[in-house]
Amino acid sequence: MSQIYIPDESPILSEVLGAYDFPATLLGAVRYGQGHINDTFCLVCQPQEGDAIRFILQGLSTAAFPHPEELMENFIGITSYLRDKVIAAGGDPLRETLSLVKTRDGKDFYTDSNGKVWRLTPFIENTDCFQSATPELFEASARSFGRFQYMLQGYPAETLHETIVNFHNTEDRFAKFEAALAADKLDRAKDIADEIKFVMDRKADCSVALQALREGKLPLRVTHNDTKLNNILIDRDSHEGICVIDLDTTMPGLSINDFGDSIRFGANHSKEDEKDLSKVNFDIELYEVYARGFLEGAQGSLTPAELEYLPWGARLMTLECGIRFLTDYLDGDHYFRIHRPEHNLDRCRTQFKLVRDMEEQFDAMAAVIRKYAK
Repeated sequence: MSQIYIPDESPILSEVLGAYDFPATLLGAVRYGQGHINDTFCLVCQPQEGDAIRFILQGLSTAAFPHPEELMENFIGITSYLRDKVIAAGGDPLRETLSLVKTRDGKDFYTDSNGKVWRLTPFIENTDCFQSATPELFEASARSFGRFQYMLQGYPAETLHETIVNFHNTEDRFAKFEAALAADKLDRAKDIADEIKFVMDRKADCSVALQALREGKLPLRVTHNDTKLNNILIDRDSHEGICVIDLDTTMPGLSINDFGDSIRFGANHSKEDEKDLSKVNFDIELYEVYARGFLEGAQGSLTPAELEYLPWGARLMTLECGIRFLTDYLDGDHYFRIHRPEHNLDRCRTQFKLVRDMEEQFDAMAAVIRKYAK
């Protein structure tokens, strides 16, 4: 491979690469992955003998993460803690958690001449990252995210920075929706009375989990906050999740939200922007698959109240996501990228359909949790 740089970024990439000592000749840096937030490259080094050595280089988005130093403080603390846990359990810390390659001057990350923060991590070989799930992969991801909760149960969550403030604050999301509705910048509210009523009827729901946190029923934990299948590396030999990645949104939160966000996107068979709502259905069988795996991975570390509120996590994360889509639609589609005029409205409707399905099957969802709770 020859050196492959994005032309307009070559000087900065050269500067960043020069901040590191590589174990062999660096052959190239190429764009990698399907993420839309950070700048991610795969670096390939070729020793004189043996296989190529790969690394992942990421430049953190200041638009998404205005305080990258705080994000990296979280990253360093969490991965160091996980490393110790993996070693104590007899595992392989180079495969079971992310780690950082230090710069020439011994720092954990590099800040370029434009003020952008970059980090370098070893590439975890013999793994795959999937964008869509079979039931088996869905359950494997559940075990990984449950294990993530188990391994980090002793970490002082209150010491972590909020990398995105109020990210899963459903009360704040509702307040932003009300503000967008009141402003109605594009005169769209008159045509979406049903969607507006759906949200307004569930105002009290938006406080369920947060009130339980305030009352001390639910503990504050270290949460990933983006528990999608593609944030798990799946080992090619065991077909199990080997490492949780994309830790940038890891911060203080509620375990039920991590559980719920996985259910939101994984326990149905439709596209997120499906226009035919007859195709959008909450799948209680996939919910059971995930719940079984998540609770197995958590190994009894969740409290009785957390177990009780897990179905609420699914409802609330789905409701929150729908509210965010509807808010962006009212506000002029500035946050979520759209490909048609009512794209965010279609997205919000799919989420609200899933919420209705969950409400109708809520008792069954609770029964599933009781079935597998330890």
